[in-house]
Amino acid sequence: MGRMSKAFVKERETPAEDEREAPGVPAGAKNYISPAGFARLKAELKQLVEAERPEVVKAVSWAASLGDRSENADYIYGKKRLREIDRRVRFLIKRLEAAEVVESAGRDTDQVFFGAAVKVRSKGGERVLTIVGIDEVDPARGLVSWVSPVARALIKARAGDSVTLRTPAGEERLEILEVSYPRIE
Repeated sequence: MGRMSKAFVKERETPAEDEREAPGVPAGAKNYISPAGFARLKAELKQLVEAERPEVVKAVSWAASLGDRSENADYIYGKKRLREIDRRVRFLIKRLEAAEVVESAGRDTDQVFFGAAVKVRSKGGERVLTIVGIDEVDPARGLVSWVSPVARALIKARAGDSVTLRTPAGEERLEILEVSYPRIE
C-alpha cells in the first residue's frame, strides 16, 4: 500500500503544532491550574482575538485587494498566520473550558499537593520544585507539571519523607526537606 500524497490529506488530520507540544490532561482527570496560570491563558486568548487576529485580517484583506494572490507573499503569509492564530485560539478555549482553578497559596500543611513548593535533596544536591498545571510548566524555574513523574512521586508525601523517583536513567531517592504553598506567579 503506497503513501498518500500530502495534497490529499486534510490539514486538520495532522495535529496542530501547539497541540503536539502541549501535553494532554490524563483521561478522566481535571486540568488543574493556578489562578495566575488561568489568567495568563485568558490574557493570551484576549490578545489573539481582540488585537492580533484583526490586524492580520486587515493585512490579508489589503494583500488580497492587490490582485494575483498566487504569488502574493503578504497574502500567503497572512492566511498561514490566520490559520495558526485560529488553531491557537481553539486550543486555548478548550484548555480554559477544561480548567479547574486551584488556589493553594497559604495552605497550611506539610503534605505535598497541587501548588506545593517542595524543597528536595538528592544526589545532585538541593532544589525547589513547585507543582503546577500542565500549561504552566517551566523547568528552568523549577515549575513541574502535576502529572510529571517527579510530581507523582512527591504527591501526598510529607516533609521528612523520602520518595523514589523512577526515571529512564534508573531510580533516584528524593528526601523532602520542606513543603510550602507560595503564591504561584
